[in-house]
Amino acid sequence: MKDFIFIIGTSGVGKTTLGKGLFTHYNGAYVEQSMVPEFGIPENVDEGLFEEQVCWECCVAQMMKFHEMGIRNIIGNDFDDLRTADIPDVFKGYDYITIKLICKDPSQLYKQMENRENGLTDYELQRKCSEKVNKRPLLINEVELDVTGKTSQQVLEEAVKIIDNTEPLREYAYQKPGKDLFYSWVFSNGLR
Repeated sequence: MKDFIFIIGTSGVGKTTLGKGLFTHYNGAYVEQSMVPEFGIPENVDEGLFEEQVCWECCVAQMMKFHEMGIRNIIGNDFDDLRTADIPDVFKGYDYITIKLICKDPSQLYKQMENRENGLTDYELQRKCSEKVNKRPLLINEVELDVTGKTSQQVLEEAVKIIDNTEPLREYAYQKPGKDLFYSWVFSNGLR
């Protein structure tokens, strides 16, 4: 049992499918950035930056409240990749794991993107995001899971095995990596 399970990766890689599968398997809680209710944007703020910050902080508060209420295996999913670097800071001392989904076959990602009900279908942006995610060194308590050539059931089974057999660090020194290692929908990091 983990306190928190984070799923990160590019659009179309299967984060939501895995997150929902893990929620069914572990019967914990499931928090996704898209679940934050609509809210107004104050004048004189950077709209994208403000929206992303509010969504992140609302999700963190919700996950912490679930934890306070005794719920474990809380799944956090679909945050801006840049927030991945915040996870070791915010969740230090907790029993958490981050599953970094990657896919080394662009055609598989494109096919998965075509079969989605909604979400990103910008293939060039997806390619650039994938390159950035695939190159980035692993963070503390982060494990890479390559979905290339695997069914969603195989990915779920492999993720469960990783989660159940990985003993995360609770105490560690952490220096947050530079923003250049991550992509961001808000800043675009020169991707578009």
